[in-house]
Amino acid sequence: METLRAIRNRIKSVSSTKKITKAMKMVSASKLRRTQNAMTAVKPYADKSKEILTSVISDSDSSKNPFLIPREVKRKSFVLFVGNRGLCGSYNSNILRFLTDLISQESLPYDLIIVGSWGKDLLKSLNLPILKTFDSISDAPSSESAREVSEYVKRLYLSGKTDEIILVYQHFRNVIVQSPFRLQLLPVSPDTENLEVKEPANREFIFEPDRDTILSNILQLYIDVTVYSVLLEAKTGEHAARMSAMTAAIDNTEELLAELTLRMNRVRQANITTEINEIVGGASALSLKNGL
Repeated sequence: METLRAIRNRIKSVSSTKKITKAMKMVSASKLRRTQNAMTAVKPYADKSKEILTSVISDSDSSKNPFLIPREVKRKSFVLFVGNRGLCGSYNSNILRFLTDLISQESLPYDLIIVGSWGKDLLKSLNLPILKTFDSISDAPSSESAREVSEYVKRLYLSGKTDEIILVYQHFRNVIVQSPFRLQLLPVSPDTENLEVKEPANREFIFEPDRDTILSNILQLYIDVTVYSVLLEAKTGEHAARMSAMTAAIDNTEELLAELTLRMNRVRQANITTEINEIVGGASALSLKNGL
């Protein structure tokens, strides 16, 4: 039978773990609010940039812009957004599994760009063709951090080293649910079917200095905002997943503490009963001895 001291040591250890998980939950909740507010603020800006881009493309000759010209795809690049740390449930493993499913169906050469510092050793052990790793992204990423990623992929695409760039990340549905998702970033192909353009179709635009320059600038803006929006969404999902994991851990520690407390009380009661029996037995033996 487990000793009383051993059970008390386990209770102390589990209580310390509960304090840690509770603190991690509070930190994740704070980071979640910050990134979710930023994501909510950026979304209208991203939607508007997409709307303007669609309007400009429909009124201009887009065949001259390299970001819009479809190529014969000979090589692909996947930009994988992972977390900075673990302890967030299956968040990282699910997106990695989703990526491996994608590349297992890929017949063309490909390379990977990793955004996040999680799983460096694991990714190396998988012998994946990692081209670049952005491992200094903070838990509350700024637009400058996102622009560093977007500028790199733009240079990579313009150099001709890749013909298609795909973003792979966890789509944030709500605090409980995040689902793996893929989004083609380059060449740019706005989804005009699901986009409500508020300007009348016959509206005429005056471009200053010229149409091609405006289109080029809007394309740059669209790519930067899309990467920033995806980065915020991935980070929001990471913090939500970690907060949920810590909530589950706290619930488990509370259940374990209740079980250990019950076990400790039973052992203590058994010890007391044993001591009483020993006293009673000793008193009975002494009485018999005196009676003799």
